[in-house]
Amino acid sequence: MYRKEPWGSISYTSSSSSSPPPSTTTPRRRHCHSPISKKSKLDNNFGREGSVFVIKIQPISKLVIGYNLVGVYKSTKKFSINREVVSSLDKNKVMIILDNQISKPGWCCSDFDGNGFFGDQYFDPNDWLKGLTKVATIFKNSTNVVAMSLRNELRGPKQNVSVWYRYMQKGAEVIHVANPNVLVIMSGLSYDKDLSFLQTQPVTLTFNQKLVFEVHWYGFSNSEEWATGNPNEVCGRVVDNIMEKAGFLLDKGYPLFISEWGIDQRGTNENDNRYLNCFLAWAADHDLDWALWTLAGSYYFRQGVVGMEEFYGVLNWDWCGPRNSSFLEKISAVQSPLQGPGLSNTRPHKIIFHPSTGLCVQRQMFSFFKPLTLGPCSGAEHWDYTPRETLTIKGTYYCLQSDGIGKKAKLGLICTDYSSKWEPISASKLHLSSKISNGTSVCLDIDSNNNIVTNNCKCLTNDNNCDPSSQWFKIINATSGSSASKSYFPISSVLQSFGANLLV
Repeated sequence: MYRKEPWGSISYTSSSSSSPPPSTTTPRRRHCHSPISKKSKLDNNFGREGSVFVIKIQPISKLVIGYNLVGVYKSTKKFSINREVVSSLDKNKVMIILDNQISKPGWCCSDFDGNGFFGDQYFDPNDWLKGLTKVATIFKNSTNVVAMSLRNELRGPKQNVSVWYRYMQKGAEVIHVANPNVLVIMSGLSYDKDLSFLQTQPVTLTFNQKLVFEVHWYGFSNSEEWATGNPNEVCGRVVDNIMEKAGFLLDKGYPLFISEWGIDQRGTNENDNRYLNCFLAWAADHDLDWALWTLAGSYYFRQGVVGMEEFYGVLNWDWCGPRNSSFLEKISAVQSPLQGPGLSNTRPHKIIFHPSTGLCVQRQMFSFFKPLTLGPCSGAEHWDYTPRETLTIKGTYYCLQSDGIGKKAKLGLICTDYSSKWEPISASKLHLSSKISNGTSVCLDIDSNNNIVTNNCKCLTNDNNCDPSSQWFKIINATSGSSASKSYFPISSVLQSFGANLLV
């Protein structure tokens, strides 16, 4: 599921090899939808790991859905199914990114699966280039195909930078020649976590203004750190690392697409929960486009298992509803763009984002005297953050002030003392700290009713069992107001009726 633009993703293989369908019986799901008349055709034409879902969608502006469609570029018959899906999505105004996932059909990925890097057993670079050309050509006239991603998660013992440049630049060029209208998305090395080599040597292409880079970031990439470290210190380190490996591209003017991230949606993985708060703060701060792994709640057949459940899936096992509706509400704040072309419907301002809840600081009933609270970011208060580190409601003289430990933060007109100064502290830079009248440092916090209060700053260093999330806030640049956000449907509301529109 994607954010901001109505892009879908169709993954395809670039090898002519495939496995026969499994002999096991496909488990029956409780149907929330009508069965597809061509289901047997789909089952007969795709390999052992080729789970295929053809989706009928009502027009639901700004929804993005990803599909794992296994198609073989040498097979016109199989591409006819891809065309059918693309055509259906086009009718429903859903944009698509075509993604070359893997060469030999199977579950992805490992260092030694023969699919990881150019020259591996199943990854012939020349076949790959032919495949990119054919896919780009086939969908040239499909206006909802807006981008092609060159290859998913390059990896393994053969990976090296010089070969990356040789073939990734060739791949980008063959797509551009076959279809000059699509964006070209380039992935990095080490499971798409490393683009750092671009700091010293940019790519050389015959085109510009249509190149996008992608990166993946999951909590399990740093699972040991999240399990044993202080959340503030770990968040600071991992964000510094991803900025060094990929985020620097933003400063060079390139779009950066977080094409995979996700968590165990049962909510019981504490490492994932810590990672999620850190990720949301970072994604909101840079206003990033992203793709969530994954929509699927289960698989017909995966890694030898029939009906395997996908706990990272947005949908539950039978695909009839959301697995974790609170998660969907939490990420809805970063579903809508905060700034960018065409979104300057208000003057540039700041909002104060609370990643643990996915909400933003706002006034109650526009009052200057009622307690500040958390609410949907579409109605976030607009702030100025001055060089003197005061937070002032835009267009007024009222500033945010601390009033004491355990007391509600307030708005005041005398904004020159320490109680009006808010400094991002801790390794994560997610604590907003001020001082009260006796000189004690306090941090912005929330109470049980989501009112904004100040308390002693917690979990700043060392303690790995402490949870700082209630005190994590991020001051974020924005140019969009509530009117811009209303055009983006919250994912949770879309999924309420999703089952009725899904054909399997």
